[in-house]
Amino acid sequence: MGELMTGLKRSHMCGNITEALAGKEVTIMGWVQKRRDLGQLIFIAVRDRSGIVQAVVDQTAEKELFEKAETIRSEFVVAITGTVALRTPENINENMKTGKIEINVKALRILSESETPPFQVEENINVNDELRLKYRYIDLRRPNILKNIVLRNNITHIVRDFFNKEGFLEIETPMLTKSTPEGARDYLVPSRVHPGNFYALPQSPQLFKQLLMVSGMDRYFQIARCFRDEDLRADRQPEFTQIDMELSFIDIDDIIDINERLIKRLFKEAINVDIQIPFKRMTWKEGMERFGSDKPDIRFGMELKNISDIVKETEFAVFKNALDAGGSVRAICVEGSGKMPRKQIDQLVEFVKTYRAKGLAWIVVNDDNTIKSQIAKFFTDEKMREIVNFVSAKPGDIIFICADKNKIVFDALGALRLEMAKRLSLTKNDDYKFLWITEFPMFEWSEDENRWVAEHHPFTSPMDEDIELLTKDPGSVRAKAYDMVLNGVELGGGSIRIHKSDIQAKIFELLGFSDEEAYSKFGFLLNAFKYGVPPHGGLAFGLDRIAMLMSGASTIRDVIAFPKVKDAACLLTDAPNVVDKAQLDELCIALTETEN
Repeated sequence: MGELMTGLKRSHMCGNITEALAGKEVTIMGWVQKRRDLGQLIFIAVRDRSGIVQAVVDQTAEKELFEKAETIRSEFVVAITGTVALRTPENINENMKTGKIEINVKALRILSESETPPFQVEENINVNDELRLKYRYIDLRRPNILKNIVLRNNITHIVRDFFNKEGFLEIETPMLTKSTPEGARDYLVPSRVHPGNFYALPQSPQLFKQLLMVSGMDRYFQIARCFRDEDLRADRQPEFTQIDMELSFIDIDDIIDINERLIKRLFKEAINVDIQIPFKRMTWKEGMERFGSDKPDIRFGMELKNISDIVKETEFAVFKNALDAGGSVRAICVEGSGKMPRKQIDQLVEFVKTYRAKGLAWIVVNDDNTIKSQIAKFFTDEKMREIVNFVSAKPGDIIFICADKNKIVFDALGALRLEMAKRLSLTKNDDYKFLWITEFPMFEWSEDENRWVAEHHPFTSPMDEDIELLTKDPGSVRAKAYDMVLNGVELGGGSIRIHKSDIQAKIFELLGFSDEEAYSKFGFLLNAFKYGVPPHGGLAFGLDRIAMLMSGASTIRDVIAFPKVKDAACLLTDAPNVVDKAQLDELCIALTETEN
């Protein structure tokens, strides 16, 4: 049971009560963080979104008031009216924003009672993630999670203000649209009025924002909801939010400039961090060669070294087979880890196998500068020393070597590099290292489909100097694509789009689309391009990822109000779930059982 608010009006938020209000009467409302009963005094810590304040009920107060205070428990919702008083010096709590004052209670109403919550509403408590998400409305009361949600709100306000001042229009694009290929799986929505037909929820506003450029909107942005039916990771959700933009009559440098200035302002105003611009730029090829990644974490070294030329004459089968197949042999040097136990080395061998590497060779440089390695018998002492010198290994270091196809070597050593940095605590969350990755490959050959597939999407423009390679050597064509990377995480990416019909036709041809198929999938866009399309390009940031990195959270679940778990289920609402047969019949949908 609970009392009504009749006649009451909140005068202040709990965290906003200051010494300046001493002697003034205030009314606060919120949740009881805890109650301490000292016999003659009852202390009630009341919490709302702004913080916590302490209220005091004295035994000399009215009997009914004191007895009501004795019944209060944690998470009860209360309204308190009282006088603000300064605490005595010995009772000041420097750890509380309101620690210099307290409220002497004159009136108390219990607006609603609470059962004992499944976990305490406190920061840094050890609670199972599934329990947290099942009771997310309680989890959101915890100060650290609440702080993340407030930060996310601030980010969107800063973004909107920035784009407004830069001449962008905020325009909403449809949620119910047409399913298109060349991306992740779509979430489909059946149409009742068009039986047997389906809408798709948008994976991004890509096609519509390009149509807006054709429409002459010139500069568009949107805080856009997007949906992708794909496997989840720590930084992915089936539904997520993009900071999406598109601009006309620009080139890559224009887009990079605008977005660097956006990030600089965002970090300064949201978390008071000064970011230096311009950011470093690195080609995709350089990122792969040096870090084994197209989103390299440059907060630490441990760069990949190509030792293929050093070992090219080897008869060691693992290296020889990799090189004969057109692959490479590459190494990383982990400083100060030469005394790593063999058991840990074996664990790392298994680790790289998850990235399809067949194994991992290692070389230890002992403290006395001698060399120990399981492959030493295949090489002369001079050759082993040449490898050690080439990777700049010192006494006390260990070298890890991987040999295979380039993609496998990059994936395995790139992941191993990050794993070692994690184990050795080489990075800090508040060390923000930005860079742009540019000149991505235009295409990737799909062995499964036996055709070229677009690395970005089929509307990305090739670099001007590579256009002639579309016919001669598609695998060498570089795209006018760019990603902004922060600490090993892709914050956002985009490209300059194709606005010339002959180039677009060639791209569709390379991707295996006939004219009929292209028009079947993208006809509305291709028709629009017949009526004057400006050169244009854009970029989309992952809002969830930005908020995660700015808050120091380890997963985007901690910056989303109601996230889903790895199998795309919502533990709070028990979605997805079955629906009534009548609903399915109305949509002309029949379900069939399948064997697991």
